[in-house]
Amino acid sequence: MEATATLKYLKASPQKVRLVVDLVRGKKVEEALQILRFTKKSVARDVEKTLRSAIANAVNVADKNQKRRLDEDDLVVSAAYADQGPTQKRVRPAPMGRAYQVLRRTTHVTVCVAEQEGGASSSAAPKTPSRGRARQPKQESK
Repeated sequence: MEATATLKYLKASPQKVRLVVDLVRGKKVEEALQILRFTKKSVARDVEKTLRSAIANAVNVADKNQKRRLDEDDLVVSAAYADQGPTQKRVRPAPMGRAYQVLRRTTHVTVCVAEQEGGASSSAAPKTPSRGRARQPKQESK
């Protein structure tokens, strides 16, 4: 089961938000909350609120639709991304009667949480196959 939460029109650039979102993607919920609590970025507080909302959505959906109690310790941040929202364009006075354009960027932050599948999969080797053949050492020609 997966639940999402979206924060729209956050007044921060997507580039700055992605720095924080990349820290928590794929982590357990408790670990992600600890990371966000001690991250020294102002955006971390907004991402933390969005993550807490996604957790509450997951618990609420499990209670309501599936008639079962969901343990928050079993949740993992399955997806987290920051998309660009609309850009506000402002004008700043410049020398000699000119004007500079100021772009105030906004961001849409989405956090998805899902139940962790089996404890054995997290300790197993990565599932990505190696690409191509292993490199052979070069032989010196005489």
